[in-house]
Amino acid sequence: MELDETDYAIIEALQEDARTPFSEIARRINMSSATVHDRVNRMEDAGVIEGYHAKVDPKMLDYDISAVVGLQVEQGQEQDTLDRLRDIPGVQEVHLTTGSWDVMMKVYAEDADRLRKLMFENVAQMDGFARSQTMVILGTSYETQELPIEVK
Repeated sequence: MELDETDYAIIEALQEDARTPFSEIARRINMSSATVHDRVNRMEDAGVIEGYHAKVDPKMLDYDISAVVGLQVEQGQEQDTLDRLRDIPGVQEVHLTTGSWDVMMKVYAEDADRLRKLMFENVAQMDGFARSQTMVILGTSYETQELPIEVK
């Protein structure tokens, strides 16, 4: 699907606040609400817009520890590992990567004991697990899910 300047403006507005009414977006870009609605539906159908999510502060839900984990897995076990990791509570992101680690993931846990259990009782017990390195996040100065919007 080819996006135009109007599509990018709509995406930018939705990234800022996915709850922005179509009427407000339409006012900003000088279009009708029906046209904005149609364009959003078209972008959803094409997979450009994948969903709408609430941004939740993990600490407010008692997830006091977050960590980035690098995993090495046995050759040929990568896809199976990716599939199994998504089912472990606390695993927030899973990425197949290049470099020293085959897989990088971001995890959340209520405390150090729960992080240890997540790693030793779940991740390290998986078939194909070779080794891991867990890096606890001490603080986050910047984080966003918004992609930079540049009209092409």
